[in-house]
Amino acid sequence: METGPSITPRSMKQLSQIYLLLLLITGLTGCTTIGYYTQAITGHFGLMTRAEPVPKVIGNAETPADIRDKLALALEARQFAREQLALPVEDAFLEYVQLERPWVVVNLVAVPEFSLEPHRWCYPFVGCQAYRGYFSLEDAREEQARFRANGYDTFIGGVTAYSTLGWFDDPLHSGFTRLSEDRMVALMFHELAHRVVYIAEDTTFNESFATSVELEGLRQWLSQRGEADRFDEALARLQRRNQTLDLVRAATSGLEALYQQSDSLAEDTLRARKQAILSRLAEDYRELSETWTEPGPFGPAPVTLNNANLALFRQYNQFVPGFRQLLADHGNDFPAFYRAVEELGQQPPDQRTAALERLSQRFEENL
Repeated sequence: METGPSITPRSMKQLSQIYLLLLLITGLTGCTTIGYYTQAITGHFGLMTRAEPVPKVIGNAETPADIRDKLALALEARQFAREQLALPVEDAFLEYVQLERPWVVVNLVAVPEFSLEPHRWCYPFVGCQAYRGYFSLEDAREEQARFRANGYDTFIGGVTAYSTLGWFDDPLHSGFTRLSEDRMVALMFHELAHRVVYIAEDTTFNESFATSVELEGLRQWLSQRGEADRFDEALARLQRRNQTLDLVRAATSGLEALYQQSDSLAEDTLRARKQAILSRLAEDYRELSETWTEPGPFGPAPVTLNNANLALFRQYNQFVPGFRQLLADHGNDFPAFYRAVEELGQQPPDQRTAALERLSQRFEENL
């Protein structure tokens, strides 16, 4: 006889937190707002109720061997993250959920037609973000349609994992275990880094910081396991990302100059010139990707790009060199690095951006 999903003591604790959040959001106005938070909370609760303790999954004879191996590796990575990277692991990644899809949520990015500044959604506790996550693709598409009707460029992308910033005990799921070993471990480090520092209304700062921890954490992880040469694969991916970022910087420079003329140029002229820049970027990306052994950050060519694609890509990559230089300046001492990042995050946005740009200019690989 089939039984319903069991709820572990850890899930019960998180359920009480969810009820608290539900009480808080009832004070928010607007059906769209309440509907969004309801889907977010019920989506996360749906993961929790299906989660099983990782040791139990490993010990289950019916669990495929590759899943058991990945989960055992994940437990090692948790310990490494806590002991070597000083990450606040707590009870994260101690439960496992089998998903029926490759992504756990999808993110929507929406940017005005003649701008590179994404729309920001604001939330209780975490401030404003330049994207909105959905457990339901249909819900994301409904919101996307509303923005498109108002002339926005939009993009919806699948997300392998997300962080609740320590509010809940984030589970492992099959989105992790579908990845190669090094990518799974790197993703764990990335999501745990969000628990260290989170600056409200600065998605680029947060994601670039987490990506820097992901990269340096992976380097140390592979080195400790005697697999330092495998970091070359991560560096190759980073090189593809950096080469793409160079193309994006050139294109966005042209777009920014164009958009500054929005008051003096006709919309048809703006659209034609915008499309010419984006088409050139897509063609440059295609030519560049011909030298790569696997698809780059925008996926396999040919690609169709818009303001939203570019905004999302810059959020995750813009200041990674700067954060990596800051870590090197602190002798790869992670606690000292985190304190420096916290201090940097307390500066006004313009000042911390300028500081990260200066750090980025100093960065060289393999310091």
